[in-house]
Amino acid sequence: MIIRKYTDKDNLGWVRCRVLSFLDSAYFDNVLRVKEKYQNPSIELVAEIDNKIVGLFDLEYELEIGNVGYKTNELTGVIWHIAVLPEYRNHGIASMLLKEAIKLLESTGVKIIQAWTRDDDWVIDWYLKRGFKLQIDESYLHVFAQDDECDDISDSKIKGLYICSSFNHYIGKDKELIKKRFKRVHTCNLLELKIIP
Repeated sequence: MIIRKYTDKDNLGWVRCRVLSFLDSAYFDNVLRVKEKYQNPSIELVAEIDNKIVGLFDLEYELEIGNVGYKTNELTGVIWHIAVLPEYRNHGIASMLLKEAIKLLESTGVKIIQAWTRDDDWVIDWYLKRGFKLQIDESYLHVFAQDDECDDISDSKIKGLYICSSFNHYIGKDKELIKKRFKRVHTCNLLELKIIP
């Protein structure tokens, strides 16, 4: 296995790896057809075995505090994507990708790595085992409204157009009410890792 920088020719392999890796997670329907581009500097890595992308890691970082990170007083990087194909999991690939990214961050002045993730216990556990700390007071809800649930939150301004589904962020204080009212709700959690120079 090799870990290397992503190149544009990797797009299809990257997309396939991300889709297949997310199928058994709370992000199962968060499908991309093209890899995202970042406005700030980034570390974009892939893990490759026999010319097949089996893992990926994208982290965008800031050169000025507040451009990427959330509520920090230090230069911060944010993990936007990390994934390993199911058949290649539990071999340390994600950990190797993270370790390589931290090594590449050494010359940037970045002191904190943040990750936002939904409420998959196995994903949160992975971060915790690598030294990330769950920021208990920094979470919000991803709310998926379907059919009649949409009637409670929105009206179409276009005659004859009906809202059948929507994806929403809830940042209010009554999270339990929202969880009871909608069938599909995920807590989006912030995790942070302080990088020791």
